[in-house]
Amino acid sequence: MNGASAGAGAGSGGDGALVYQRWKGNNVFVLQGRFVFGPDARSLYATMFLIAAPVSIFCAFVARELMNNFSYGLGLPVMVAAVVFAAYDLSLLLLTSGRDPGIIPRNARPPEPESLDGNAEVGANQTPPLRLPRVKDVVVNGITVKTKYCDTCMLYRPPRCSHCSICNNCVERFDHHCPWVGQCIGLRNYRFFYMFVFSTTLLCLYVFGFCWVYIVKIRDAEQITIWKAMAKTPASIALVVYTFIAVWFVGGLSVFHLYLMSTNQTTYENFRYRYDQRANPYNRGVMENIKEILFTAIPPSRNNFRARVPQDQGVRPHPTNGFMSPNMGRAVGDIEMGRKPVAWDEPRMAAEISDLGAGLSNLLEDKDGRFCNASPDLSRDALAIGGLDDEGSSVMDPGRTSWGVEAGR
Repeated sequence: MNGASAGAGAGSGGDGALVYQRWKGNNVFVLQGRFVFGPDARSLYATMFLIAAPVSIFCAFVARELMNNFSYGLGLPVMVAAVVFAAYDLSLLLLTSGRDPGIIPRNARPPEPESLDGNAEVGANQTPPLRLPRVKDVVVNGITVKTKYCDTCMLYRPPRCSHCSICNNCVERFDHHCPWVGQCIGLRNYRFFYMFVFSTTLLCLYVFGFCWVYIVKIRDAEQITIWKAMAKTPASIALVVYTFIAVWFVGGLSVFHLYLMSTNQTTYENFRYRYDQRANPYNRGVMENIKEILFTAIPPSRNNFRARVPQDQGVRPHPTNGFMSPNMGRAVGDIEMGRKPVAWDEPRMAAEISDLGAGLSNLLEDKDGRFCNASPDLSRDALAIGGLDDEGSSVMDPGRTSWGVEAGR
């Protein structure tokens, strides 16, 4: 496996590097970008062991014995079915983990900012502040849905898209990040994820059932109690306990995701939005919802990880005077990141900045007339360069007053 450190569409260009070699996300690539895994792909080894080990024990100590107890050669298919079932289950696991879950390529530059529509007053000699709206409204089936701006990927997320902090990618129809498969579950691999969970449930029931068949055959053959028959095959008892515990986990997960599919929800939406308290714009009825997820064509990947990194066409500079981040005008912090929000009063801050610039200009003009002919943009430019840092806090010398003159003079 080999990781990568830069993103698609953001390469420096001209060095012949491939997209997966410059990928900015935390993904791990295999076979020169043909397979893409999450950063915790090593958990796959544990998951594969939890499937392959009990099936191997079943074949060695239970199915092999059943071959000698079933007449007409019916015991052999029991072992063959277990092996095929396990191989199919592991294939679904790799299909879930090793494919693009629906990653949206990040932009090389932010979108064009818009003029600020607010109550902040703009002076005659001041540049109108620009900003990127934090959210935009999109109408889905007659219901307004808010889409967020992603600071990391520099794009507005499509509806049902979310940024995975583990993989560091925006993923379409984001469901959750599954540590058992080491990958995000999204638009392009949710179908395989559900098939994997459901087939694992059936495999557990298969092993559980035939272990009891073997125990019953021992009891009938030797005319002993069921407890003594269980004592004669400890491997069967271990598998019965193991599969009984596992089926509650994968079986419960299968039922839960069946409910999500029937109502056209994702795990993320179910835990965060609670559509039972408001209309779900994506719900089209049980049959249509299941058909959409299990039987419609999977859209192609938006990423060609094995393509050459395109040459940078040049970053179009944005105005620096008065440019406002999408983080301004909202509570600092994101609910998704679990940080405590801090209030930001945008109109008040804009008014204070305007007053600060006017005061600085008047003060400079009063200093013996030395700056009477200074440019009217001087105070604004000085303020834009040194007055505020990226977070909107003052970066002036602490030994100076709010007007920029040393205290005590």
